[in-house]
Amino acid sequence: MTATIDSPADTRTHEPTHGSPFDAEAGLAGLGTPPARSAAPRTLRGGGVGASATGARRGVITVTGAVGPRYDEILTPEALGFLAMLHDRFDAARDELIAQRQLRRQDIADGTDPDFRASTRPVRDDPDWRVAGSRNAPGLEDRRVEITGPTDPKMTINALNSGARCWLADAEDASSPTWPNVVEGQLALHDAIRGTLTFTSEAGKEYRLRSADIADLPTIVFRPRGWHLDEAHLRYTDKHGITSNALGSLVDFGLYFFHNAAELIARGRGPYFYLPKLEGYREARLWNEVFEAAQDALGIPRGTIRATVLIETLPAAFEMEEILYELRDHCAGLNAGRWDYLFSVIKCFRTRGASYVLPDRGQVTMTAPFMRAYTELLVATCHRRGAHAIGGMSAFIPDRRNPEVTERAFEQVRADKKREATDGFDGTWVAHPDLIPVARAEFDAVLGDAPNQVSRQRDDVVVCQHDLLDIASARRGGATVTSAGLRSNVSVAVRYLDAWLRGTGAAALDNLMEDAATAEISRSQVWQWIASGTVTDDDGQPVTRERVEAVLADVVDSLPDEPGNRIEDAAAVFRRVALRDDFPPFLTGPAYLGHLVDSPVDRP
Repeated sequence: MTATIDSPADTRTHEPTHGSPFDAEAGLAGLGTPPARSAAPRTLRGGGVGASATGARRGVITVTGAVGPRYDEILTPEALGFLAMLHDRFDAARDELIAQRQLRRQDIADGTDPDFRASTRPVRDDPDWRVAGSRNAPGLEDRRVEITGPTDPKMTINALNSGARCWLADAEDASSPTWPNVVEGQLALHDAIRGTLTFTSEAGKEYRLRSADIADLPTIVFRPRGWHLDEAHLRYTDKHGITSNALGSLVDFGLYFFHNAAELIARGRGPYFYLPKLEGYREARLWNEVFEAAQDALGIPRGTIRATVLIETLPAAFEMEEILYELRDHCAGLNAGRWDYLFSVIKCFRTRGASYVLPDRGQVTMTAPFMRAYTELLVATCHRRGAHAIGGMSAFIPDRRNPEVTERAFEQVRADKKREATDGFDGTWVAHPDLIPVARAEFDAVLGDAPNQVSRQRDDVVVCQHDLLDIASARRGGATVTSAGLRSNVSVAVRYLDAWLRGTGAAALDNLMEDAATAEISRSQVWQWIASGTVTDDDGQPVTRERVEAVLADVVDSLPDEPGNRIEDAAAVFRRVALRDDFPPFLTGPAYLGHLVDSPVDRP
């Protein structure tokens, strides 16, 4: 199944930069650039490298994954042609950005600390510009509680019936990117938006939406995969005949936008997105260009899309205003993605010695000075620019069979959300429906009948480079590295990888909701502790590969040998990403290509 589509010419114009206060070389000149007009796309059918109406050669997207029931409703020639257009325009730019990430990461490893950019200071100093925010974005005005979760039919129905204000429909960290999860998640969203989604479990339990009107349900905010992830079941052949895996980010965004943007608008909502793993304003600019091209191709006015960017990498924390600026016509706000942020801190400083070693994950709280600086800067930045600041997710979850666990989860979440609401956040995340009333009560107490508190300026917040980089503040506060923390990291990483390789991207482990971000913390801490010669404080023993191997063997032996488990494969992935000399930037890369693709769960 292949298709091509004409790529609209890049007719974006820029205002003259003469006398502009913005640094043109940084690419931030030209406030209010008018939208360009482009012709409607033509769809071509057939295989090979396509040709446009003007004779220009265009790329092709080819489906190589097995096709299950109703897959042809998502993988239409027109939709594949739309993906081909996006890849023609942006595949090479993405590759360049990934290369820039690697260079920047090496610079930090070599001792260059991230800092606020001098070249983009005019953007930060200009008091006048604002983002689109929730203006003309129905359903995004009030986001006080958002529920997160994957997009399989059951979870889609549960999320939309939950009573939250928004649903983060997650094709990223809470989803294992099996081919069925990718396509059937798109089918579930397609049906839910049209009010037709139903699901019957193997036990015969029926699940239905409480309303067929999507405007009566939580606003859907879809999170595609990050720039770093490929999609192995779709192959992109460029105009030169070179073939590679498609980009997971463009596949997820493109299929959702192509099939649902117009339908969402007609039903009183809009195409809204969360953007994960950005490491700077240039990556935000690329997304903005994707949005412009996608809207132009389908005849949807520019500015209809609204995106919320997750600030979940250390480099992005120094470029929050620039990220808002690049996306300003399409931007709703920023989110404090705390778990990936911790992972990014470890990844950036993993070879920089003992002063950059974090204690046990469970002892790194949001009140640690360097985390407090990050969240307060985010709120102040958002409100200065008219953007929503959305809080992160506490990992604690209730257990309906264990009242003590449930009450402890309520206490932890209540304190977390009270801090966020008091600090000025406009909304927050929860991972379980039972936590919605707890979180909502804390935001109701601050917001009252107001939809948000964007008007509350945090002029009292002053955050400098040192504040964001004071990683040692966590251990100065008394937090420690323990043998129990080491075992927990190994156990969580292996058990999560086992679930992920079986097709589940969000797993309840030890009364915590674990996803790819928390697994990344677990494995990267182990790598850093080994590389830094860290000694566990409770027994005075160094963390070595041999010690971790012994813990890993014990963990594997302790896990039940269930039919279909992937424990041995999970252990192999853990060794690859935590115990070798090199440090893969994401564990999902080797796990996906080495163990998930073509496995039993990867077939419809």
